[in-house]
Amino acid sequence: MLKVEITRIDASTGKAERINDFVAEEKPLYVFLNRSQYVTIFCTPSQMKELAVGHALSEGIIKSVNEVKEVRLQEKKRVCHIILKESVDLEERLRLAKHFTRVIFTACGSDMPHQPSTPLAKIKSNLHVKAEDILKYVNSLNSDATIFRKTGGVHAAAIFNTMGKRVAFAEDVGRHNAVDKTIGIASLAKAELNNCLLVLTGRLTADIIVKAARARIPLVASLAAALDSGIALAKDLDLTLVGFARGKRLNVYSFPERMLA
Repeated sequence: MLKVEITRIDASTGKAERINDFVAEEKPLYVFLNRSQYVTIFCTPSQMKELAVGHALSEGIIKSVNEVKEVRLQEKKRVCHIILKESVDLEERLRLAKHFTRVIFTACGSDMPHQPSTPLAKIKSNLHVKAEDILKYVNSLNSDATIFRKTGGVHAAAIFNTMGKRVAFAEDVGRHNAVDKTIGIASLAKAELNNCLLVLTGRLTADIIVKAARARIPLVASLAAALDSGIALAKDLDLTLVGFARGKRLNVYSFPERMLA
């Protein structure tokens, strides 16, 4: 967060005053895979190592954190180097992914098409969750999102396990970045993501579903709306999709079998 001086005008009284206020930061993060620049991500400059790893995982470039040999972050330069193990054929992965040296802006979050370039397997999980627990997890985003409360300019995301323990939390100016950060945090902590659920504040689009599916997360819930692209892909992948989780209600768009009465 940055503190800036603003002029606040009260239209009802016509009065104006100079005050200090907080705004969210947006900076570029340069991610390198081995020696090659892979992507530039405009993001909130926090949890950058986790964002880099989570993004590589959710984009399918890395199949597992076990393929990572080393992660080096130069925080001041905002440069993150991900060194992969020699057994990983990086060139083949990038060729299949059909992208290289991309720039991702927070306005759109990703240039990923609605359908991933490589087929995704259906989600298989024994996860079952109560509706009231999902509402509790989503509501917790508002109380935990300190940057949002001060700036109003970021999204929040979190991952919870079956015991209700929060294993990852992140805020970012981009909703995709917030999701990638949580995936990176949870994966580096070796959490069993196929027994976890992802909650977020942003819209449920197809690219969010792709990220969750690549991480093998079986349930995604948001206080925001689901789009038709996200619903169609969630149905195809047997992923449980929950939108408008607010107050005492929520909408289940796909695979309701994981919801406990």
